Amino acid sequence: MGYVPRVLDAYLADMLQALPALSLDGGKGVGKTETASRLVTARIDLDQEAEVQALREDPDRLARFGRPLLIDEWQLYPGVWDRVRRAVDQERRAGLFVLTGSATPPVTPKHSGAGRIVHVRMRPFSLAERGVAEPAVTLRDLLAGADPEVSGATAVGIADYAEAIVTGGLPGLRGVPARFRRAAWDGYLAEILDRDLPELGRAVRRRDTLRAWLRAYAAATSTTSSYTAILDAATPGDTDKPTKVTALAWREALSRMWLLDPLPAWDDPLHHLSRLGAAPKHHLADPALAAHLLGVTAETLLTRPTTGRDIIPRQGTLFGALFTSLVTLSVRVYAEPLDARVSHLRTKDGDHEVDLIVTRPDGKCLAIEVKATPEVDSMDVRHLRWLRDKLGDDLLDAIVVNTGPAAYRRREDAIAVVPAALLG
Repeated sequence: MGYVPRVLDAYLADMLQALPALSLDGGKGVGKTETASRLVTARIDLDQEAEVQALREDPDRLARFGRPLLIDEWQLYPGVWDRVRRAVDQERRAGLFVLTGSATPPVTPKHSGAGRIVHVRMRPFSLAERGVAEPAVTLRDLLAGADPEVSGATAVGIADYAEAIVTGGLPGLRGVPARFRRAAWDGYLAEILDRDLPELGRAVRRRDTLRAWLRAYAAATSTTSSYTAILDAATPGDTDKPTKVTALAWREALSRMWLLDPLPAWDDPLHHLSRLGAAPKHHLADPALAAHLLGVTAETLLTRPTTGRDIIPRQGTLFGALFTSLVTLSVRVYAEPLDARVSHLRTKDGDHEVDLIVTRPDGKCLAIEVKATPEVDSMDVRHLRWLRDKLGDDLLDAIVVNTGPAAYRRREDAIAVVPAALLG
């Protein structure tokens, strides 16, 4: 397979024209190295011990490579970060370095690199990058606030979304046949738990318990469950539970590996709405990993009737949570090159909840509800209508992302309905 274009490609190229150094961050296997390699003229691989040794012995080694220079897996030799920072100060021009890493080292560099090294997050393939359909509605247009036309049709349905959930968006695992998918994800997790975490100084002493914690976290996908509840769910009836300190250390280590991707709560910078919750929504880096940890496949997620009835989710709540996670992943991918932040809204009493708030740098925003159903009714848009009443013109648009066949605006309230496959 050739290179699959990423949403970030043009954005990264433009950034290198204006900035001296980029750090392309993201989990193992998301495609950082392949994407970054297309932007540079030279490359150093720090997963090669000989290259690390050469850098240790030769302080001026970076100066002898062409620019831009890719430094891959920089976290395996954190000292290179400060070398890059000094080189940026000396050369004083754009397009010098791209650093890629599958983790943030526990021992951080002496200097943050602020003002010199700009961080960009790369995530697994979005639905648009997977080519499930040609997008007809774009986040860029919706954030422009000009009430763009919303139209388009797709044959992508619930069964296709279930397959997208369990296949995942990691380039190296997407081609694995379904019968070997469990073995492939087992290998992916084993490499992180048994090799990558120890390399970062985080040896796993209770591997089975950590995996159980990950499974409980996966079961909490798209919710704001407390971390205490997740730990309790991971160790039911266990009298020798890990301490909260241990669980916190696991959470920190997995976050440093970019394996967890929690969605922060919206802080409402313009209107200061009262009673907003502050807890993040739980998401793993890829909903396919959550599906794997929970032991579900596309077939077990769905009911496939032998009669003419439509395919429907067998595990409705779980399918809805994983579909919401898939949409959240895609929206975050689309938002990154638009300099937009993605968060969620939930009032403390739970009276109102909006799945995704996409906020422009000026504070104006787009509200998105996610529904794992083909139809949308007035109950599905009630929180969007409430938020529009609260924010007025500062709410640029409101949409429902669903599993239906068509994109349109509702006549009664002008809220857009967009199938997930048609959003780009």
